[in-house]
Amino acid sequence: MRKRQLIAALMAGVVTCGALAGCGGGDSSAQNQDGGQTTAASSGQGQSAGGNSESGSAPEGKQVLSVTTWDNESSPQFQAVIDAYEEKNPNVEIKIIDTSADEYNNSLGISLSAAQPDPDVIWVKDMGSMLQMADKEQLMPIDDFIAKDNFDMSIYKGAAEQLMYNGKAYALPYRNDWYVLYYNKDLFDAAGVEYPSNDMTWEEYYELAAKVTSGEGSSKVYGTHNHTWQALVTNWAVQDGKHTVVEKDYSFMKHWYEEALALQDGGYIQDYSTLKTANIHYSSVFKNQQCAMMPMGTWFIATMMQSQQEGETDFNWGVATIPHPSDTETGYTVGALTPIAISAFTDQPDLAWDFVKFASSEEAAEILAEQGVFTGIPSDAAIKTIASAELFPEGESNVEALKYVHYSFDRPLDPQIEEIRTVLNEVHEMIMIHSYSVDEGLAELTERVAEIKGWN
Repeated sequence: MRKRQLIAALMAGVVTCGALAGCGGGDSSAQNQDGGQTTAASSGQGQSAGGNSESGSAPEGKQVLSVTTWDNESSPQFQAVIDAYEEKNPNVEIKIIDTSADEYNNSLGISLSAAQPDPDVIWVKDMGSMLQMADKEQLMPIDDFIAKDNFDMSIYKGAAEQLMYNGKAYALPYRNDWYVLYYNKDLFDAAGVEYPSNDMTWEEYYELAAKVTSGEGSSKVYGTHNHTWQALVTNWAVQDGKHTVVEKDYSFMKHWYEEALALQDGGYIQDYSTLKTANIHYSSVFKNQQCAMMPMGTWFIATMMQSQQEGETDFNWGVATIPHPSDTETGYTVGALTPIAISAFTDQPDLAWDFVKFASSEEAAEILAEQGVFTGIPSDAAIKTIASAELFPEGESNVEALKYVHYSFDRPLDPQIEEIRTVLNEVHEMIMIHSYSVDEGLAELTERVAEIKGWN
């Protein structure tokens, strides 16, 4: 019974991971431009949840704390923690200001520009918006709270430090998603090839892709699949933590673009132009067994389990640790966080901090794991809880695949990151369709980013 409850929660939990980019249709979930997960459902702008009215007053003797969420009714990632906090603090009532995922940032921006005390607590949907809010002094730095409580930041394995901006802490990690490798066991069995391991270099991955590619035309099975996001190339260039996607020289990406083009030109992945022109969603490629492997975020686990639950797919699949550069140990991955922050205009900073602290705690991490949500605190217990879902792939190797030793953001905390991402996407497309050589593309990328950053 517990496993069935967990699989239901996992299905509902295919929601935002904050900055992991990506976009496309044809699935129960939609991603923004290079990986960030959002639900397709819309729960209505300004809607309150959990019986709390956005404008209503709390019962006598209770403190009211307002928090922002998106698509709250269609996922458990917010409500589960809100309910737990209210249970632990019966003198507090949480007022939920809920907005559809597509309208969230715009609606939040309007609210904060009015400098009103509501909302008190903000779940941040993407890193770019967090930087904009910080620059506009709409977020409250939490360094004093951290120091006063002697708060242990080490539980986040370095992720909290990566959230710091201009030397200040504005948020704590809440939700977490990172890249792993999905594979079709049945296609590997048919090809007589061993499954991907949890300690595989990218060179071994390329060789494996060639081995499991078969057939022609509409019946062709590709060895692997690269979706159209630039992250499916640039992520591996920053995986070792030595670089980010904001640099003065992008020549370090050359190897990774050459390898991506080699996969494409060799016929081991679908052609970028075809995917882009036909607006083919990565989920359909994997679900329709058109590829044997696919690098993708951890949110896709819930998508695949839901697909099996609904009878849409019936093949055997597994998860492996994302491949790693030959000079980097296994367990290095790339991902993004959903931070939680405090509004600079709150009239209850202490209560807001208490909620933020709880929402990012180990206790909340266990609660969220029961709901199938990966959190900002990596733990073996939480991973095993998620892996205990009825339709999660069997085998200890699949559980081990969800662990990592180092986590790099797919994009750094940079005030011009959204402008830079636009350039990254444009150059990526030109390289992948062979309108630019790799050298030409990276030279243009270097020049245009330098202009944005004022480095010229």
